[in-house]
Amino acid sequence: MCYRSEYAIFPLMKIIDLRSDTVTRPSAEMRQAMFTAEVGDDVFGDDPTVKELESYIAELFGREASLFVPSGTMANQICLKALSQPGWELLCDRDCHVVNYEVAGPAVHSGLLVNLLTTEQGMVTAEMVRTNIRPKNLHCPETKIVALENTHNRHGGTILPQEEILRVKDVCDEFDLILHLDGARIWNAHVSTGISLPELTRPFDSVSVCLSKGLGAPIGSMVLGSAEFVAGCRRERKLFGGGMRQVGIIAAAGLYAVKNNIDRLAEDHANARLLAEGLNGLGPFRVDMDRVQTNIVIANINGDLTADSVLAKMKDAGVWAVPFGPKRVRFVTHLDVSRSDCEEALDRIGKVLK
Repeated sequence: MCYRSEYAIFPLMKIIDLRSDTVTRPSAEMRQAMFTAEVGDDVFGDDPTVKELESYIAELFGREASLFVPSGTMANQICLKALSQPGWELLCDRDCHVVNYEVAGPAVHSGLLVNLLTTEQGMVTAEMVRTNIRPKNLHCPETKIVALENTHNRHGGTILPQEEILRVKDVCDEFDLILHLDGARIWNAHVSTGISLPELTRPFDSVSVCLSKGLGAPIGSMVLGSAEFVAGCRRERKLFGGGMRQVGIIAAAGLYAVKNNIDRLAEDHANARLLAEGLNGLGPFRVDMDRVQTNIVIANINGDLTADSVLAKMKDAGVWAVPFGPKRVRFVTHLDVSRSDCEEALDRIGKVLK
């Protein structure tokens, strides 16, 4: 993709799109897998490629069953609805995706009261959970669900410490709470830590994972859990309008993604650190390197500049990112951005922000 700039130093150039890992395009090999996919009617349970994907993902995570759904938002909201009753309370980090980017889904779909907790790097700790469980009496909603996000988007792709997750699980067991994981980018946590996918997700009663971010599929997320839970989610998927027909064409892309694109996420992590270090060498930016743990870089803007003004100059240079607040910009590395692309992006940004 080319972009004509107002700046003579960038007359015609390739766009370097760092807005999100959702902007990836299917590779030729993935498209071929989609083209040749065997299909059937998934609502009738007849699509062999969907069945293969659901079986493969369930085995990959050591779970009884999984369910293919169109989006991560639907995956999270189906889980919460299948797990809950209206009037229950959900504990979660105030910056989590379930609250900030899913259009009030917990309240609209499930009638949940959401208790937003301020955390360090996205980790709702065991002590926070214990402290925020409401007493059981006539006047209070029942605190019943805890949701965690790993890796955590708004905290910069941070990885939740597994030891603390296990402590949270102990508190949930003690007080009969349900533990849900928004694991859209759990693949990144797995590659970065070396902890297996089953071990990372075992403490959770329900799990959502995304195929269309770092893994590069064009569409799709998965719900994971017990066979009984997933059967309930299948009904909720139909209620949400997520029942699909010959969707093996898309499921084939997800299968290709999980079989070929997990280990290469390490390249995205290395590119993110390169980008973060380079941004720290440019005047307006300050990046907390302790938070650059996977493929997301959040840069704070110093001085009188705003995120919007910086992004406008970057766009003129053919480098795209997104605002993450009035003085913050988010960059995300992915399989369509190479190391040389990141180096080129830094060079262009440096020139337009001199």
